Amino acid sequence: MGLARAIESRFAAVTSVITEPEQLRTYECDGLTGRRVVPALVALPATAAEVQAVVGICNDERIAFVARGAGTGLSGGALPVAEGIVVSLARMNRILEIDLDAGHVVVEPGVTNLDVTRAVAADGFYYAPDPSSQQVCTIGGNVAENSGGAHCLKHGFTVNHVLAADVVLPSGELVTLSVWDEGPDLLGVFVGSEGTLGIATRLTLRLLRAPAAVRTLLAGFAHTDAAGAAVSGTIGAGILPAAIEMMDAITIEAAEQAVGADYPPGCGAVLIVELDGPAEQVDGDLAAVERLCREHGAVEVRVAADPADRAAVWRGRKAAFAAMGRVSPSYYVQDGVVPRTRLPQVLRRIDELSAEHGLRVGNVFHAGDGNLHPLVLYDGAVAGEAARAEELANRILEACVDAGGSITGEHGVGADKACAMPLMFGRDDLDVMRRLRRAFDPNGIANPGKVFPTPRLCGEVPGPYRVHPLELAGVAERF
Repeated sequence: MGLARAIESRFAAVTSVITEPEQLRTYECDGLTGRRVVPALVALPATAAEVQAVVGICNDERIAFVARGAGTGLSGGALPVAEGIVVSLARMNRILEIDLDAGHVVVEPGVTNLDVTRAVAADGFYYAPDPSSQQVCTIGGNVAENSGGAHCLKHGFTVNHVLAADVVLPSGELVTLSVWDEGPDLLGVFVGSEGTLGIATRLTLRLLRAPAAVRTLLAGFAHTDAAGAAVSGTIGAGILPAAIEMMDAITIEAAEQAVGADYPPGCGAVLIVELDGPAEQVDGDLAAVERLCREHGAVEVRVAADPADRAAVWRGRKAAFAAMGRVSPSYYVQDGVVPRTRLPQVLRRIDELSAEHGLRVGNVFHAGDGNLHPLVLYDGAVAGEAARAEELANRILEACVDAGGSITGEHGVGADKACAMPLMFGRDDLDVMRRLRRAFDPNGIANPGKVFPTPRLCGEVPGPYRVHPLELAGVAERF
């Protein structure tokens, strides 16, 4: 049906808008392309005042809105709502202030992740969170999802690097949240809330000084079990690398085809271990990691000789998701967490599930903190394969939770995993979360249908998750 002409005119009076049907389709999904909804309108504010005006109209008219950055999210967090609008922050892409003495930078939400580091690298600083999509993903989206990246093992997730945020609440009111506020940690509540509590328009980010030394090691193993044992051995020895990444044989194959990563041939798994800090400590830790890798069966160990060599090692890992298109027509990206010591067990369970469903699974993950990214490979042109892939991905989530882990590490819950929330949280837990959300958004207009299970989204008996119907009883559709 779309919005009434008078309401469209109200939006057009306060900011740039898109209403043409063909242009609206550009915004119908994020990186989770299996779910699509065409919004009624896209607003393109260029200032915080325009965001306030847009959200104020939504509040007046009870119109659902979904904030969107670059659309690289993988959980359907930016999936539009039918008859609702998308608020694109793409035009709010300025770096507003750099204060190296204070160690922070102030940015608008549309600034890309990597551009923050580029702006301060010449002065010996960097921004630590580094999702694989960092060349294109935006800071606003990173804050919404509490994104991590390869180096979150040592340096923490986005929430550890956000000092303050100006936020437009669903009422249209502009507030500032910061780490220096007294009382409840509302900034911590906002980071990772997936757009359900408001829209950030200005963000103050912590900068880190570039380490004195960085060394990167690549080790090839016959099997993921051996690589996992090397990871446990490294952490058990008291060594805290900046990053420990693992890729299995399928992912290695894809990376080689895509970017010629030159990883050790014929291996069932590779580890990328990066160490940073004072030179003397890094050199000592590097020798220990190399010894531990060999003790756990590494068939080849290389140490990057220079920055160009280091970049080549990372090129294959950073390209891993996109590279899967080289070995499969379609793939479904999953995201779960398991205790580091349970990695071998869970990987074996993934192999079993792969065989049961008749679909291959490529594994690439942040091995240091147990954050798995299984990539379920399928052919969407074959009847039933897409549904089978989603079923397999859901079963992998169950395996993660059964092992004492979580349904998401950094991709968020969004629309993709909302029905899986009762795997981890009971009715009381979910009710407290909903009450907190209602405190920020009493009219339920900020990114409705995300994070929490609803009857429309999950049905009365939510299939693969084996959730009792009572878990969904009395849940309001918009919460």
